[in-house]
Amino acid sequence: MLLHYQDPVKLKTKKVIFEDTYYARDSGTLEQLKELTTRRKAVEDFLNGSNQLTPAIAREMAGGVSSPILQDLQKVERYIPLLQNLVVRVESSSSNARVPQWTSELKIRWTSVLTSSGPFGLAALKFYRVDNLRFELAMVFFLYGGLLRERALEVLSTDLVEAATLFRKAAGVFQHMAKDVLPPLQDLPSSERIPEVTSAMVTVMCLVCLAEAQAVIVRKAEEKATSGSLLAKLHYGVVQFLEEANSLLLTHSSEFSDISDKLKRFINTCMILHEARSQVYIANEFKKQEKLGIAVGILRYAMNKFQGKSPGEESWKAIFRQEADLLGDLLRKCENQNDFIWREKLPR
Repeated sequence: MLLHYQDPVKLKTKKVIFEDTYYARDSGTLEQLKELTTRRKAVEDFLNGSNQLTPAIAREMAGGVSSPILQDLQKVERYIPLLQNLVVRVESSSSNARVPQWTSELKIRWTSVLTSSGPFGLAALKFYRVDNLRFELAMVFFLYGGLLRERALEVLSTDLVEAATLFRKAAGVFQHMAKDVLPPLQDLPSSERIPEVTSAMVTVMCLVCLAEAQAVIVRKAEEKATSGSLLAKLHYGVVQFLEEANSLLLTHSSEFSDISDKLKRFINTCMILHEARSQVYIANEFKKQEKLGIAVGILRYAMNKFQGKSPGEESWKAIFRQEADLLGDLLRKCENQNDFIWREKLPR
């Protein structure tokens, strides 16, 4: 029942050449700056679709890894430590002779995927320029969290345990951003602040990942034929994570005035689906106890949440309709049984 929300990996960026930006006082530092540029170019290429490697060559360069998402993860994981080292060295001491000195503008430019204009809201992509190394680090970490989510969805059909672990790891990346990476960026001018570099927004993404991990746990429990009452609680656990994320969006509505409608629809649609599934399990438990009236009341309550709602995205509509149909069929069966056999009074 997991919906696919891919936007966090649809970032775009423009070229950065570190050795043109920083003056290196020794050959070792120059080589490190050139390696940074090489590692970043690998990230630029897959984000901007400019990678000309054949699948066979890409697989060989990745050590035999055939998954494009895993290949991209490798590129980001090789870039992050080098970038972190440069950020720490530059921020800690600009007077140290071994620290490369800033000689020209960085010209770091990224698009936003969490605003209403991104990722495909405008004919011409809008690039936000922030000449700050920590901004670069934040955007790369955001991309890293998004790629971990994509990898989780990729392995979902074959390894539920690995999928749940990857969702939790993505949540940890966003949590690390909120606590350790973003605080120094909170004083950026409003014109340079995009949702991806605000602590509240990455906390929303962390909660979304935790909800997705919980949803995978539910699927694993369903395979094991766990009791209906426990499954109802597990599904509602997903809803609680998403409710917290939604509440955070509402609390910071002035800060997120241009937030992506697709993200809002994604959170709300997932809430409806998992709450409905939770209500189905609860209704079935009452049905087993021959309390058809209560079961019908619960199912009608769940069905009302679907009325007049549409997830918008084509890939989500099939899942939404399927859940609505399953709920509707069960409701009709319970209503018929109650009308002709049990004749229990329905709760208000």
